[in-house]
Amino acid sequence: MRVHVVVNPHAALFRQAPKHIAAVVDACRDRARVAITDTVAAIDGACTEAHEQGAELVVLCGGDGSYMAGVSSLARTYGARPLPAVCLAPGGSTSTVARNWGVLLRDPAKHVRAVLNLAANGGLTTSTRPTLRVRDGAGGDRVGFIFGTGLVSSFFESFYAAGGGGPRQAARLVARVVVGALTGGQLARKVLAPMPCRLRVDGRVHPARAFTLVVSSVVRNLGLHLLVTHRAAEDPLRPHLVASTLGVRECGMQYPRVLRGRPLIGPATVDTLAGSFEVEFAPSGGTYVLDGDPIRCRTVRISAGRSLRVASLRSPPGRLR
Repeated sequence: MRVHVVVNPHAALFRQAPKHIAAVVDACRDRARVAITDTVAAIDGACTEAHEQGAELVVLCGGDGSYMAGVSSLARTYGARPLPAVCLAPGGSTSTVARNWGVLLRDPAKHVRAVLNLAANGGLTTSTRPTLRVRDGAGGDRVGFIFGTGLVSSFFESFYAAGGGGPRQAARLVARVVVGALTGGQLARKVLAPMPCRLRVDGRVHPARAFTLVVSSVVRNLGLHLLVTHRAAEDPLRPHLVASTLGVRECGMQYPRVLRGRPLIGPATVDTLAGSFEVEFAPSGGTYVLDGDPIRCRTVRISAGRSLRVASLRSPPGRLR
């Protein structure tokens, strides 16, 4: 099997311990092509090379943003032609999408080595997974997995401002927001403030003019067991959309439901499978987050993206911690 491995050196694990990059390169020696990609142009170049050389499997090493950038580049490069199988290897601070899809290893080199061993003896299995296509008014056309705005973009703004320290930092921030929502905390008021925007779902305009939350995902667990998109991947052609106009305190009271994967309660709540939906921000623009990457635009449209054949390990030798 012809395998190409794409490594994002900016992913959290590789930034913190560059030795992991060398370990991945060593694991691929004489077995797979490796590209260290520090720019979008470099990712495009690696995907072009994979296409030209007939790659059967492309391994993306990094976090959620790396997966989104890699799959988006593959979609641009291959166009209407069939994509190679894709494997998500760890390398980010959370790698939320990979966790949802059964990636249990923490060490990227061990993961890559295990994948290559299975690929060599025909033991690698693949499953079909859905994606989101996200097109915005700033010219962006991406393929990703988790889209959010409103409290999602406000949360990531606060998270990155505090250093973006990984799952523990995120968990502490979530706890502050939830408690603050019930006690009137300043951070909660900031994160959960309704965002002026219009929402159009399958051509119908929602009457609300501001939303606390708009989120769509092809994975159920958005991280920290937040099961907001509890119907994710139910229909690969209709992503699960959840939108809410709830106030600050009401949002905090929904937290137990989110942990159990129950629908949000609220008179104007949207909880549906949608063929497509559009968010129109205020004239000054707004920010949405796609797989952890904040992107600013005036309008954004989300629909089902192309399906992926995702390769996984049958019996991972070690677990993500």
